[in-house]
Amino acid sequence: MSGIADVARRAGVSKSTASRALTGSGYVSAETRQRVRAAADALGYVPSTHAVSLATGKTRTIGVIVPHVTRWYFGEVVDGIQSALISHDLDCALFSAEPGSAHRQRMFDTYLGRRRFDGLITVGIEPSARELERIAELGKPLVTIGSYDAGASAVSIDDFDAAHRATEHLIGLGHTNITFVGGAPENDEHSFGDTRRILGYRAAMAKSGLAEHARHVPCDVDMPDGYATAVDFLSSSRVRPTAIVAVCDEVAIGVIIAARRQGVGVPNDLSVIGIDDHAHAEMFSLTTLRQNPREQGETAVELLNRLIAEPASSPERVWAPATMIIRNSTAAPPDHARA
Repeated sequence: MSGIADVARRAGVSKSTASRALTGSGYVSAETRQRVRAAADALGYVPSTHAVSLATGKTRTIGVIVPHVTRWYFGEVVDGIQSALISHDLDCALFSAEPGSAHRQRMFDTYLGRRRFDGLITVGIEPSARELERIAELGKPLVTIGSYDAGASAVSIDDFDAAHRATEHLIGLGHTNITFVGGAPENDEHSFGDTRRILGYRAAMAKSGLAEHARHVPCDVDMPDGYATAVDFLSSSRVRPTAIVAVCDEVAIGVIIAARRQGVGVPNDLSVIGIDDHAHAEMFSLTTLRQNPREQGETAVELLNRLIAEPASSPERVWAPATMIIRNSTAAPPDHARA
């Protein structure tokens, strides 16, 4: 295997010059840098991460913190982050900090402070326990993905607007008895993004003079709890809404499965709209607000690279688009509801 000495010999320069040309740690003329890189390519030489770190003080490693690695949204975000990091020749150190897990507090208290990163990307960190603020205190360039940013650079959809538009879609079809399903109880500090969506729903209901009909049914943001919760409140036709805004597509899909199993037709008896455009949304013909978490991950890497290059630059907030995708899970309310 070729070493830096072989590259230097082939390029006709000293080892120190070859090292500077490959690591960018000092001045080298453009012509010499090109010659050294051509020699390295010809010999198949790749500088070790450790060597580059010693020469530049940079680890070329980005820490990525997510609450879950198995859920669709977070998996897509991580895929986008990793793809963008590879294109920039950067390494990814992935950490799962599942809420309520035993190791989460130790991670934020001590572990992250001992690790060396050039920057950090956090996904879906909530305001509880000041975790995001504690990460910011590490003094590393930081980008967050999600509604809560604590003054850091951030990328996310506008959760308030997405739920507001979803609710307006149902109101426009003629629904007045619309329930919001999913998320923790309102004002829970563990669900900042969910709370923004609930507020968007309530604002749209109030705007149309339907505030007194607004109702929030909390549940975990996954299919099983969406299903279990819907089984309960759909069982009685007396209190059943004609339409549902789900906090996310996974909850919406759980609601649709529950409705079908109880003989409640979607959309003839019940309209359902979600937020995300989950991989299974098309399968269930779910009307939804589409976001692209993979693109959000890629955008976060671009924001972080700018921060690393210019540490004194001001934080940037990027609002990713959310596009209405109309499928067959929403329709005008049944005639008896209109009457």
